[in-house]
Amino acid sequence: MVSIEVTPPAREQVLKLLGQAPEEGRALRIFVQGGGCSGLTYGMTFDKRESGDEVAFEQGGLTVVVDRASAPLLEGLKVDYLLGLEASGFKIYNPNAKTTCSCGKSFSA
Repeated sequence: MVSIEVTPPAREQVLKLLGQAPEEGRALRIFVQGGGCSGLTYGMTFDKRESGDEVAFEQGGLTVVVDRASAPLLEGLKVDYLLGLEASGFKIYNPNAKTTCSCGKSFSA
């Protein structure tokens, strides 16, 4: 199992967005893909529950799905949601990132 924390504000926002999704039984999929100025980027999307090659867990009524290839890079990840004058949106904190770009959406491991 991968250890990822989705903070209460982030979980509340995701559940709110999931409530607007047209299809029941969906989960938050968090993944890593190549790209960005530091080499790897984070991705989050809504997806059906597990397809077989991932780790899934529940946190406060939210199902989170992570593919096995991304799991080692996301171990210890914290997903937060900020709502403020200077910054709003999801913020990711990754203890495995050796470097990050200034926007925080790209990293190297």
